[in-house]
Amino acid sequence: MTYLLDTNVISEVMRRDPHPQVFSWFSRLNVIPTSVICLEELVFGLRRRSLYAKEAWLRRLLADKGCVYPVSDSAAHWSGERRAAAELQGTKLHQADALIAACAWEHGLVLATRNTRDFESLGIALFNPFA
Repeated sequence: MTYLLDTNVISEVMRRDPHPQVFSWFSRLNVIPTSVICLEELVFGLRRRSLYAKEAWLRRLLADKGCVYPVSDSAAHWSGERRAAAELQGTKLHQADALIAACAWEHGLVLATRNTRDFESLGIALFNPFA
C-alpha cells in the first residue's frame, strides 16, 4: 500500500512528543511521500514561528527519503470539479484539501491523514494513522 502523507501526519512527527502510534508507523516508511501543497503548508507553519531547526530537519528528511508530488493539470481539473460540486451541495471544500486529494487520486495513493472526514466524500482511499 502506497501512501500520500497529509500535512498533519508530518507535522505530528515533528512535535516534541509525537503520538506514539503515528511515530511508530511513520518510522517504518521507506519513502516519505507528500504533495507540494503539504510541503508549502509545513514550511509556512515552521517559518511563521521561526522554527528553522525543524525546517532544516524537514529538508533533510525529504532530501533523503522524500517524494514530493506536484499538482498536474489533470489533478487541478479534478480538484476544481470536486470543489464546485461541494459548493453546489452547500458544503465547503478547502482548496488545499482538494489539491492534496487530487494528488492522491491521480497517483492511486492512500491519503494518510488525521482529518478523514474532510476527504470522505471525494472517493479516495483514506488511512488514519492516529486511530
